[in-house]
Amino acid sequence: MNMSGTSRTSRPRERLVVIGGDAAGMSAASQARRLKGPDELEIVAFERGHFSSFSACGIPYWVGGDVATRDELIARTPEEHRARDIDLRMRTEVTEIDVAGGRVRARNVDSGAEAWTSYDKLVIATGARPIRPDLPGADSPGVHGVQTLDDGQALLDALAATKGRRAVVVGAGYIGVEMAEAMINRGYEVTVVNRGSEPMSTLDADMGRLVHRAMEGLGITMVDDAEVTKILTDDDGGVRAVGTQDAEYPADVVVLGIGVRPETALARDAGLPLGDHGGLLTDLAMRVRGHENIWAGGDCVEVLDLVSGRERHIPLGTHANKHGQVIGTNVGGGYATFPGVVGTAVSKVCDLEIARTGLREKDARRAGLRYETVTIESTSRAGYYPNAAPMTVKMLAERRTGRLLGVQIVGREGAAKRVDIAAVALTARMTVEEMTALDLGYAPPFSPVWDPILVAARKATAAVRKNMG
Repeated sequence: MNMSGTSRTSRPRERLVVIGGDAAGMSAASQARRLKGPDELEIVAFERGHFSSFSACGIPYWVGGDVATRDELIARTPEEHRARDIDLRMRTEVTEIDVAGGRVRARNVDSGAEAWTSYDKLVIATGARPIRPDLPGADSPGVHGVQTLDDGQALLDALAATKGRRAVVVGAGYIGVEMAEAMINRGYEVTVVNRGSEPMSTLDADMGRLVHRAMEGLGITMVDDAEVTKILTDDDGGVRAVGTQDAEYPADVVVLGIGVRPETALARDAGLPLGDHGGLLTDLAMRVRGHENIWAGGDCVEVLDLVSGRERHIPLGTHANKHGQVIGTNVGGGYATFPGVVGTAVSKVCDLEIARTGLREKDARRAGLRYETVTIESTSRAGYYPNAAPMTVKMLAERRTGRLLGVQIVGREGAAKRVDIAAVALTARMTVEEMTALDLGYAPPFSPVWDPILVAARKATAAVRKNMG
């Protein structure tokens, strides 16, 4: 009984709706749940696939046999999310967002049943979709993308049923290069058809050329400056070749590694703001611009490039998880921001490591920056220490100011993670001269006395000084 004579009313429970059950969406849901219990916040999440909270980045390594089972790529199952009072509805696709009405319409993929669900707060984490060329034969059963665990399983099932051992990978970006390695590991004869002049368009062409040579050294047939015009099939509908304007390349399986685009059709139809790259635009709190109660994160958003000052679409799991943490904190009543990125990414093809951060030369030119560029050859360890491996480092610095603009690294063991030094320097807006004084760890098994990053910084400093003089 209330002895004060005043009525006590309970605070109404809010409902958070999350569209997308992978990294950004479920990180947001989990973080919001940590901050607010079920009596304060109801959380409903929709995922159209069979799996939640999985590592898409690990799919090439599962296909290639480095990861033994699919389940190793799943961080948290739907049952685990539900045990934490998150109503995760699998195989349910959101088909419409009614912003004015504060509700979403969802359809059960298996039964076709549809229903509206209202929300107080909405998180859009719809991810990205693989680019599938509009070509004859592109929808054939033997043509595979690798964006989800369902895609990976379909590819593995196809490999098990395919008698031939010829694989054609279309595209030579991160996904294409990693899938080429996966198919080599499975004993396939691999051809990579690439529309660019060199593989890895995220690198400058001179650094991409190093990747090209290494891939050919692994027995991969590289076909550059080639546009795929058709995928040829046999009488049963199975693939038999990939055609370009000039040639045909026999194939028993085709893997698409062309890249991805933001999955923002829902957002576009709802009138939400999209950027030049098709991704949702958000503020620093990951709130969709102009909408107080809608947030977005992961591969469906554009992010601020801290080096160029422009919006970019960079689909990476690291960003998605950070976005989810920021969103969940803000939805849960806390405060967090995501300031932007410098564009760091690493990959490998067999024992060749590939890394980049910051701007390429064409990025710097597009941003109106004048720059100096240097390239150095070094080793991963002291030259006299066993198994010292070669490494090439390219560095860009802004002319006159000497501000670091970008770094690209291609080498063997120990090469890729050195890019993290440059990523920190870019975030801190250091000059290449300031970098030369960095107190990096040294011992012969790990580095030469002058680490390759410092050698490049010294050479870049000299180039900047020469220009200033």
